[in-house]
Amino acid sequence: MENFKITYDEVFSLVKNMCTTISPDALELMKQAAEKERNFAAKAMLQSMVENVAQAGVLDKPVCQSPGLPTVYIRFGDGVDLSGLTKWLPQAVVECTKKGYIRPSIVHPLTRQNSGDSSGVGIPNFEYQYRPGQEYLEVIMSAKGCGASLGNLSMIMTPATLGENYVGLKKIVLETVVKAGGIPCPPSAIGIGIGGQMDISAKLSREAISTRDWRDRNPDPLFAALEEELLENINKLGLGPAGIGGDTTCLAVKIGYAFTHTAICPVTINFHCWVARRFGVRFYVDGHREYLFQEVK
Repeated sequence: MENFKITYDEVFSLVKNMCTTISPDALELMKQAAEKERNFAAKAMLQSMVENVAQAGVLDKPVCQSPGLPTVYIRFGDGVDLSGLTKWLPQAVVECTKKGYIRPSIVHPLTRQNSGDSSGVGIPNFEYQYRPGQEYLEVIMSAKGCGASLGNLSMIMTPATLGENYVGLKKIVLETVVKAGGIPCPPSAIGIGIGGQMDISAKLSREAISTRDWRDRNPDPLFAALEEELLENINKLGLGPAGIGGDTTCLAVKIGYAFTHTAICPVTINFHCWVARRFGVRFYVDGHREYLFQEVK
């Protein structure tokens, strides 16, 4: 990683800071929700969540006891040596666990044996995206809570079940939110992957909610309109923060898509709790850093 002047200490600092705060876009949406909430109990709940983030930063403590599962998105151009990052990021996760910033919750999928330090096969999960001609190295790491995933849904829809004006898809999303109730720790954000095959829709759903700014607008007018409509209708359900009732059930809906086969339309609905622990950095050869989701402490 000499070309980008990255050190282990910098990587560790990014991971540590990720554990003790939430990304600025999510925090802004939380504050806005608390300001406009009309339900007294829900307003108090949202305010306590925002205060929790503030105290975590002051006390240098984890923003949430649930550590989530880390996924790293690496987007790179030509001639980039990634060996340092692929070594240092798992090392930083282990060190943060040993220092108390991450609760050790990574286990073998069948035996449930806990590694004790957040290490294990496939941890962190790395997603590599080669982008010819890109002159910077972009790294986004997201520790998405896993309890929220208990409400997730993957299914294979068809042109018929999608329905006219995608009414079938919209119905499935709303039904999934109602069924999940307070399990995803609302106010949640929802990533929806559409297309490809089932594995692709699942990856798209995670990438959409983990790597996009929750305040942004989809560049595709069709999906921008669908995201806005779904967000509005989800919040009309009145589930509210922590499922106790209120105006804010969902902070954002983000859709990722890929072309698919004419016979199918895979769909994955992926919940993300309000605790948006992530960092994003664009590293440049001249040493310049562009931070996407995190202020440097």
